[in-house]
Amino acid sequence: MADPYLSVDDLYFSALHDNEEIFPISDEKYAEELQLQEALISSSSSLPSPNQNASTVSCSSSASASAAASSSKQPLMSPSKSLYSFCGICMDTKTASEMFENTSSVCGHMYCSDCIRGHVAAKIKENVTAVKCPDLNCAGVIGPEACRSIVPKEVLERWENILCESVIMESDKFYCPFKDCSAMLLDDGGVTVTQSECPNCNRLFCAQCKVPWHCGMGCIEYQSFKKGERSPDDILLLDLAKNKKWMKCSNCNYFVEKTEGCQHISCRCGHHFCYGCGQPYDQGSHVCA
Repeated sequence: MADPYLSVDDLYFSALHDNEEIFPISDEKYAEELQLQEALISSSSSLPSPNQNASTVSCSSSASASAAASSSKQPLMSPSKSLYSFCGICMDTKTASEMFENTSSVCGHMYCSDCIRGHVAAKIKENVTAVKCPDLNCAGVIGPEACRSIVPKEVLERWENILCESVIMESDKFYCPFKDCSAMLLDDGGVTVTQSECPNCNRLFCAQCKVPWHCGMGCIEYQSFKKGERSPDDILLLDLAKNKKWMKCSNCNYFVEKTEGCQHISCRCGHHFCYGCGQPYDQGSHVCA
């Protein structure tokens, strides 16, 4: 780098020449020229050199390249894997909060809560105690505790009742014969009981015949009737026929009441029978037993 004082002296001596003629310069003019020269030298020394600029740009470029390389090595996050899942029943994409988590099994099959709710309700309606995973090839079981937050209360209660009933032997349980009750009852196997009262609906039934109480009729007589004649209305009709001494046609099972005449009865179905004993009637040869 050139000596600044030499530059000032050159400027000073150059100011003394004008068209190769030397003329005198004043001190004031010299001071102004000196201040201008010093200002130029100061500003030029504060600027960075071309080599320094190139080095700075090179470092900055290498730093940016290094940051880009390290950024490219980091794995990209896929929000679709953590936030969304596919239901194999409704074939729809659901959020994580809409999916059912089966804590009763480790099969890992994913279904949405709406589909599992319908699946469980259908199985409970069929009185299935062990509700399996909807996957056809899976043996995993869904329990009541895992479905407590998604299954309606009445379905959950019925499910629990079915599970309780399943642990009781078939020979020790029966149900109230009244269809609007059907409460499960237990036979303790102790004393033989006929007339009993349902603790749920408080109506009488026969514990031996497992039917509503057949008032005025023993179990043996009741069981001798055909199944189509065991309803309460049928029993009332039989009691009335017994009191009125009506006779039943052995061919069509219709009751016939005799008001007068002989014992020979000709039924509307064409069958002839004896009103006294109920046996088929042979004209001229029948003898009432």
